[in-house]
Amino acid sequence: MSLATLHGPTTAERIRSACVRAGSAILALEGSEPETTAVHHLLADGSFAITVPSIGVAAATVVSSGHAGVQAVLELTDYAPLPLREPVRSLVWIRGRLYPVPSSSVREVLDLVAIENPNPALLQVGSDYTLLRLEIESVVVADATGAESVGVSTLLEAQPDPFCAMETCWLRHIDADHHDMVDRLASKLPGQLRRGRVRPLGLDRYGVRLRVEGEDGDHDVRLPFGKPVDDVHGLSQAIRILMGCPFVNGLRARRT
Repeated sequence: MSLATLHGPTTAERIRSACVRAGSAILALEGSEPETTAVHHLLADGSFAITVPSIGVAAATVVSSGHAGVQAVLELTDYAPLPLREPVRSLVWIRGRLYPVPSSSVREVLDLVAIENPNPALLQVGSDYTLLRLEIESVVVADATGAESVGVSTLLEAQPDPFCAMETCWLRHIDADHHDMVDRLASKLPGQLRRGRVRPLGLDRYGVRLRVEGEDGDHDVRLPFGKPVDDVHGLSQAIRILMGCPFVNGLRARRT
């Protein structure tokens, strides 16, 4: 196992987490304006279930294409939980062929999606939204470090980070009400990076990410935990250790 795997999520894990966090995505078909998707869910067969407005061009084009399908690109944007100078953490592009879901299969697909993603938009399929299926041909993620592609099988084997759905609320709370935590974490940074404004950028089972907004630009730094964590108790303990808190289990000093 590589150090990258030990100290941070794999590319496939990052993509799976971005899919969960993205409230909406952009679907682009050649020759028409991009449309917003309310639902974009990776199914166990390696395709994406997608909802588009029923009155839009995408729905009409794909439904009329039948078994031939239409080439399309789904773009997901992973935004930082806090208002930063550069708010986009990563972009994910999923290229493939888009097909209509047969009416006889719509209910089954909706039930599969709802088990993991009970999005209210699912209740509007058949009226306001049309359900489509994107067969994946390629998946690419790009961030400040560069771009990397991931195979469908690798994507299916990965899981979203266990804290990705709660990350935004937690980081906003830390930034607004616990500046002491941010200061403690910032003290772990190299000296040259402490001159800028330090903000929480990310939180996952592998560690904490900080964004340093300095006069010379922005710098992202990961502070890894000693080992990956899987639950809230383990996360709390790992953050305490990372900050150098002596009461790693939440204990308090005895009164004399």
